[in-house]
Amino acid sequence: MAKQDYYDILGVSKGASDAEIKKAYRKMALKYHPDKNPDDKEAEEKFKKAAEAYEVLSNADKKAKYDQFGHAAFDGSGGFGGGGMNMDDIFSQFGDIFGGAFGGGFGGFGGQGRRMVKGSNLRIRVRLTLEEVANGVEKKIKVKRKVQAEGTTYKTCTTCNGSGQVTRISNTILGRMQTSAPCNVCGGAGQIIDQKPSGADAQGLMVSEETVSVKIPAGVVDGMQLKVTGKGNDAPGNGISGDLLVAIQEENHETLKREGDNLHYDLYVSLPDAVLGTSTEIDTVTGKVRIKIESGVQSGKILRLRGKGIPSINGYGKGDLLVHVNVWTPKTLNKTQKEFFESMRNDEHFEPKPQSGDKSFFEKVKDMFS
Repeated sequence: MAKQDYYDILGVSKGASDAEIKKAYRKMALKYHPDKNPDDKEAEEKFKKAAEAYEVLSNADKKAKYDQFGHAAFDGSGGFGGGGMNMDDIFSQFGDIFGGAFGGGFGGFGGQGRRMVKGSNLRIRVRLTLEEVANGVEKKIKVKRKVQAEGTTYKTCTTCNGSGQVTRISNTILGRMQTSAPCNVCGGAGQIIDQKPSGADAQGLMVSEETVSVKIPAGVVDGMQLKVTGKGNDAPGNGISGDLLVAIQEENHETLKREGDNLHYDLYVSLPDAVLGTSTEIDTVTGKVRIKIESGVQSGKILRLRGKGIPSINGYGKGDLLVHVNVWTPKTLNKTQKEFFESMRNDEHFEPKPQSGDKSFFEKVKDMFS
């Protein structure tokens, strides 16, 4: 089923400003907040969709990728768009949006007011060959991440009594005012370390190496970032693990050049082959293919192999492989060869006679980009 457009979810136009996007999200989040709609699954789903849309559109980098590639920019990564966030995750990241509308800065899920702590994200770079980009690939990556050390136990924070928040009452000219803020002792988690094994840090975490499987869809582009939910550093206590952010780096191919979803290949043919015609093998991302060169081929001719390019990240089919024919003119000739070409200098068959089908260089460039 096609996913709903993020701009439509928030009810804003594609050219909406950051302030307009934030205002629209706050309006929807307050309307469908779980505290206002207890046990309402439909409202909860709309609340999550609004948070998902805001998570992308409020981030300049993610918004740019979404505007260019749509939902496909985040598909296959196990990220937010795949349902990786829960209610606690939403409140952890966007709690300040609600202001004091629900009795505290973070509102709280189910009225509890406790902030769910999230572990830090990890970032890695994955190098892909052009063949891997074209066909998609699953990579096994070794990642060093902080995990909760075995034997670590936690106890309720006595400062906030496990709520994760500290309430303060102050007297003002308007009367007694109550404000709430995350507990500075437990950081809003509601728990503090009770016991931890030797070698664990102050949060009860230890570094461990883990092999993570990352499914990379076909058609990704250099610089695109995928997210694997929950494979970053653990959070102390019962917090949410951070995410693993995978940046794509595309390696250069020896003979193929990428331009969007299309590929380019420079084919050099000898003068005799250009005159007489020939067949030859060229590289593609799925292996070698043999193509026929017609007799009398002109240098600069472009042969289009449809569907031999890169799959569209948005699922709109595949690009093409454009083969650029270059007739190789020899720079040195022996006496016999020179005599032959001298005898052909004024021969009518060697005189340039371009036809309507022989396009100029600029026309070919225009066609290539149209």
